[in-house]
Amino acid sequence: MLFDKKTERRCAWCARYLPVGEESGFCEKRGPASPYGSCRSFRYDPLKRVPPKNLAADELPVFSDPDEKEEENP
Repeated sequence: MLFDKKTERRCAWCARYLPVGEESGFCEKRGPASPYGSCRSFRYDPLKRVPPKNLAADELPVFSDPDEKEEENP
């Protein structure tokens, strides 16, 4: 769920966190912070969370439409 109450708390997903680099950032409350840390003043910002990637198109199963007639090349 997007707004699950049991969402893992991470600074990277907090409204008060500003990323500075890949592995560092700045928290408005605590100052320099790791994106994997958390604190009591965590406020979830759904726009900062990147959802997990879906399967690639070549990994998806291919289904045929039973109503579609297969064309035969003479």
